[in-house]
Amino acid sequence: MGNCFSDVKGGQQAIGGSVRAGGGGHGGAAASGPNDAVDYFFRAKGEHALFMPIELSLSASKLRDRDITSKSDPMAVIFTKRRNGKLEEIGRTEVIMNNLDPSWIQKINVTYQFEIVQRLIFQVYDVDTKYHNLPVKMLKLEDQDFLGEASCVVSEIVTKREQSLTLNLHNRGRPGFKNLGTLTVRAEETVASRNTVEITFRCSALENKDLLSKSDNPLVIECFDFNDSGNHQLIGKLQKSVAELETLYQSKSGANFISPSSGFRRHEKVLKSQIFVEGYVEKQLYSFLDYISSGFELSFMVAVDFTASNGNPQSPDSLHYIDPSGRLNAYQQAIMEVGEVIQFYDSDRRFPAWGFGGRTPDRSISHCFNLNGSPSEFEVEGVDGIMAAYSSALHNVSLAGPTLFGQVINKAADIARGSLSCNHAKYFILLIITDGVVTDLQETMDSVVRASDLPLSILIVGVGNANFKEMEILDADNGRRLESSTGRIATRDIVQFVPMREVHGGEISVVQALLEELPSQFLSYVRSRDIKPLNMS
Repeated sequence: MGNCFSDVKGGQQAIGGSVRAGGGGHGGAAASGPNDAVDYFFRAKGEHALFMPIELSLSASKLRDRDITSKSDPMAVIFTKRRNGKLEEIGRTEVIMNNLDPSWIQKINVTYQFEIVQRLIFQVYDVDTKYHNLPVKMLKLEDQDFLGEASCVVSEIVTKREQSLTLNLHNRGRPGFKNLGTLTVRAEETVASRNTVEITFRCSALENKDLLSKSDNPLVIECFDFNDSGNHQLIGKLQKSVAELETLYQSKSGANFISPSSGFRRHEKVLKSQIFVEGYVEKQLYSFLDYISSGFELSFMVAVDFTASNGNPQSPDSLHYIDPSGRLNAYQQAIMEVGEVIQFYDSDRRFPAWGFGGRTPDRSISHCFNLNGSPSEFEVEGVDGIMAAYSSALHNVSLAGPTLFGQVINKAADIARGSLSCNHAKYFILLIITDGVVTDLQETMDSVVRASDLPLSILIVGVGNANFKEMEILDADNGRRLESSTGRIATRDIVQFVPMREVHGGEISVVQALLEELPSQFLSYVRSRDIKPLNMS
């Protein structure tokens, strides 16, 4: 059967199964949530939330006719644009003869990565008749007639309702025809099955392995007698397919455990102990792309640290220094890199932007002021609007302190909470960029715990050389969920903290490190509330 996971009371992890990274609990808080089996399902298939295999299908309309006696014989080629600007070919369609409105059969496999801006270049060629007998992989593109080119970002395709995007073909900067037809790209996830099963078990007549106590046996594939010492004793094992478990449920009958063979006993022994299937519910499993393509949006918000520890913005040593050469400082880099990814998932691209820890023009120190200087309007237009508001604020706001996160988190939480009454199709992402350790740690923890029930994730980037050790408390990567001052446990992990210096120049970028948990945090929210994609009943 494979490994079995359960969300038992007290958050005890399954015995004998795979242990999740950072397992363990904190008091009564489980490190795993009600969807631990679902998450394992994805991992077992090699389909992590960030890496999703998709197939691209291509069709074109009203292509230019380059042949004299017949119509063009079009073939499409897909390239990906690397970070260094170079193009890398990832696939070709077949050649379709005499057709200006082709629908190619050959699909191109692409790995969708949420945290990267994946730019695709599509080129269409008219394949010369003398090359028709050659495999498409052997065709030299420079020997074919160019019909047109289009480009887009993968996230522009997957965010469409039908995961279909139509692009105008152009002439790649060459003089000539402007109307070269259109190219339609359709994406589809390559998932073998979207079904999961929730099964409730009951056991009877289990053998007592302890001398003085009753057996306490969490069930995975095998049934153990649980001991606090960690020396769990095997009672018996059972292997059944999902179909067989469904039959057990329908027949209300039990199946016997088997005691495995050992050095003293060569043959397996059928035990009196039995397992019963008390509940069997089959559900469809929805992926991150299912939600995004149905119309769910990711709304970006940003908060910038204006405390004095950043240094005088006029000094080249300051973390807020605006380089006349155009080189981005750490704050600008974080805003650009995260914003450029998230913006494709927000239809209006109007982003709330705040500052904290600064002395505003009215001479008061504020821990949540509008970055654009407006007394009432906190939204700006696009990532460029955030960058412009940030640069302007450096001229109008004096650096002060201390470093307090509570107010900006509460402000973001209020926006997320307000969306619940009118629109369940938004999930909010707050990016906090700071150079120092948070001063109001307990207040911040209280704010995060309250926000853990909301459609909100918090990304924190640490810039500069401060000791960010306390920040790791907010990021529950050790499996211990945050606890508020009143003893309330966070419903789920919603914080991801990354010190920029630890990933700078490494194998992954800051934005990759920041966004690696975001799809799973989004899914934990919608699944825990049984929220389905918009086009699903």
